[in-house]
Amino acid sequence: MDVSVLFGMLSGGGSGGVVGVSGPRPAVDPGRIRLKLAVLADAAKYDASCASSGVRRRGRDDGLGSANGSGICHSYTPDGRCVSLLKILLTNFCIYDCQYCINRVSSDVRRERFSIEEVVQLTLEFYRRNYIEGLFLSSGIIQSPDYTMEQLAEVARRLRVEHKFRGYIHLKAVPRASPELLATAGRWADRLSANIEMPLQADLDRLAPEKRIAHAETAMSSIRLGIDEHKGAKGLAAPAPAFAPAGQSTQMIVGATATPDRDILATASRLYRQHKLRRVYYTAFSPIPHGDGRLPPQAPPLLREHRLYQSDWLLRFYGFDVEELVPRNSPQLSLETDPKLAWALAHREFFPVDLNRAAPWRLMRIPGVGKRTAERLAQLRRHHAIRLDDVRRLSVPMRKVRPWIVTADWNPATRLLDREDLGSQLAMLSRQLELF
Repeated sequence: MDVSVLFGMLSGGGSGGVVGVSGPRPAVDPGRIRLKLAVLADAAKYDASCASSGVRRRGRDDGLGSANGSGICHSYTPDGRCVSLLKILLTNFCIYDCQYCINRVSSDVRRERFSIEEVVQLTLEFYRRNYIEGLFLSSGIIQSPDYTMEQLAEVARRLRVEHKFRGYIHLKAVPRASPELLATAGRWADRLSANIEMPLQADLDRLAPEKRIAHAETAMSSIRLGIDEHKGAKGLAAPAPAFAPAGQSTQMIVGATATPDRDILATASRLYRQHKLRRVYYTAFSPIPHGDGRLPPQAPPLLREHRLYQSDWLLRFYGFDVEELVPRNSPQLSLETDPKLAWALAHREFFPVDLNRAAPWRLMRIPGVGKRTAERLAQLRRHHAIRLDDVRRLSVPMRKVRPWIVTADWNPATRLLDREDLGSQLAMLSRQLELF
């Protein structure tokens, strides 16, 4: 978002105050606010764990705005809409010295800090002008975890209670903050994210020794408890207050250490299982000015980040496990081949799969067949035998699928599966970075 639009927004009220906000309107300095926004919006770009998927909230006459299940932060929804989020830090001051972070205490970056009221007013003004659909608010840690968490939660409380704001709110859950403050944040926010930052404690010990993955997981446990309690209270006589209805997420930095993809995905799989996370976000390490000598001089290939997201999808929705995607003897994902195709090439004995007979979980393992397509195939074969034309009408990439399937009019036998160049031929079709 171009912050230059803020001049008109903050100076158009005649009295020099913020326009459109009910109650007293404190005087503001548009130039000062613009500078803060430029610094703290730029600093927030390193936090990738923001999306609004998983919550729906209808607008009402007594409130402002609504929220739906579409992703925001300049994301594209399935129907092609681009929706956006005011994504900022409360402050880039921080008491920690994490070597991979541009906002570490020893960094010489310009420091700024919003007041609670400034964040509230900015959110309302951007929302009223249809620039955003919600707020993503993170922060450096100032004074203490409890103090920082209290400030973040108070922003959400004022938006919800004082201004009846019904748009989307995502707050950072600060590790080591008290369970009471996390409960307060979950009462007002749609989603909370406690970032573990590194996949292994050994990585943190090397680059951020003040931090512990266990502290982030303690926060996740508190959030999960609040979510479970809310779900358990549904249906009682008194309606239960909402608690983080869009769930929780976390983020890991990839490529700042030599930790292989196998360990990264093993950590993600454990967090999904133990804390019921909605998402784990993977962010490729970005070299920072005056970085520590223990950090790599270059960023890892962005394709590695993409392969991790593809693998994450397979773990969550396709029934794969970590050992299948990254076995011990090959702990790095292939950059040349997407993980589903790589698994199929390594397990040719699993194929071909008969589309008219195979269980739905087997259909989902076919390269080029997504979960929805597998479901449609399972429904279609109830009415008639599936032929190649039926598969083609489902917009399946036929050149990618044909070697792996059997239909009523097609059986590749072994002549395609046994070709030595099958992997290279199919990998060429996958380089457009389609998901599956």
